[in-house]
Amino acid sequence: MTSRLSLSAEPLDYSDESEDESGGVPVNAVKRQSKRRRWLGWLPLLLLPVAGIAAYAMLRPTSELVPEISVLPVETIAVESVSSYRVQRSYTGEIVARRRSDLGFERAGTVVQILVDEGDRVSAGTPLARLDTRGLRAQRQELLAQKSEAQAKLQELRAGPRSQVIDAARSEVADLDQQLELARLQAERRQSLYEEGAISREALDRETFNQGALKNRRQAAQSRLDELLAGTRSEQVTAQRARVQQLNASIARLDVDLSKSTLYAPFAGKVSDRVLDEGTVASNGTPVLSLIEQGALEARIGIPSDQAAQLTLGSRQTLQVGGQRYAAQLTALLPEVDEASRTVTAVLQLNGEGAPLRAGQTARLLMEESQETEGFWLPSTALVPSDRGLWSAYVLGEPGEQSDTYNVARRDVEVLHTAGDRVLVRGTLQPDDLAIANGTHRIVADQLVRLAP
Repeated sequence: MTSRLSLSAEPLDYSDESEDESGGVPVNAVKRQSKRRRWLGWLPLLLLPVAGIAAYAMLRPTSELVPEISVLPVETIAVESVSSYRVQRSYTGEIVARRRSDLGFERAGTVVQILVDEGDRVSAGTPLARLDTRGLRAQRQELLAQKSEAQAKLQELRAGPRSQVIDAARSEVADLDQQLELARLQAERRQSLYEEGAISREALDRETFNQGALKNRRQAAQSRLDELLAGTRSEQVTAQRARVQQLNASIARLDVDLSKSTLYAPFAGKVSDRVLDEGTVASNGTPVLSLIEQGALEARIGIPSDQAAQLTLGSRQTLQVGGQRYAAQLTALLPEVDEASRTVTAVLQLNGEGAPLRAGQTARLLMEESQETEGFWLPSTALVPSDRGLWSAYVLGEPGEQSDTYNVARRDVEVLHTAGDRVLVRGTLQPDDLAIANGTHRIVADQLVRLAP
């Protein structure tokens, strides 16, 4: 039971300190001393509650004075050492069509027809565009006429001279024989008359000259008759046959030019680009259309030379395009190193399963590599920052005074590799340590903890 003590005192007044008449002692000073004595008399009563509280505290048991310490429960994992780890690397490349062609005419000319448009699917051999061929067709008609003339001449040479020509030649030879016989008789008579002195030497020479001229004419006529009888020479027939062949070759060359005036699809695919339109004068080799082969696609990816040496042709690989993974087969490793990236180009054929792919998409080749190193795997939540760029992990140290309690020990570690929510570290950890898995932000070294149930 607590009793309340109420004290009342008048306030001290120092303003009017008058002296008495006898000794000069101030009256107000005497009043103040009296009031102080009254306060000192009440002081023991005021100190009694304080003394009681102190005595109760001294007599109270020690266990009741010291508050109970709260031990933090923690989750732990056993630390196991590893000698290697696998890391996944990705190398970037591009999805390409197995065949892609920029199609153009082999000869120059004016484009008169474009038979397809962008996005059209075509099969192999489909006509795509045409050039103006009127000039080529006119040249072909001219060559055909020359060929007909040469063939007729060849047939004439093979048939030989006609019988009427041979008969005319024979008649000419017979006529010259008669004229030559008449000239011989006249020359003999002129010789007799000259010997008798009836004619002059000049008249005799004239007859002799006429006889010689007739002999020459007769020999020429006989030669022509013999030529006709012998027929056409083989050399003439051969030469004319060559002329006919030459004209055939010229016609064939024009036919090739005519065929090249139409652009055909070399393989089945889709038209990706239309470069020229009708009316354009295209030079030989100028691209008119672009064609991409439809069907299986392939990826071309540059990888380092040392990694390429570990790949085997025909092996199964994994490609990632967009966020989806695809199975692919390694079909080739190009023999030359790319000058810009200094990598080897790997060609991988996709099997076509999954979402449709398009040429030009970015593809990543996913490869796993084994790295030899000593370390420990820990969850990332077990690490706390430390000094000099290092990290630390808390482990269970020496057991505490209470049962199932441990003192926290700190271990400095270095992060070697990160894989998702795990980290590979090395440092002062021991294989038998129990590392605190989470809640490390609430823990300090030498703190007392217990295992969570």
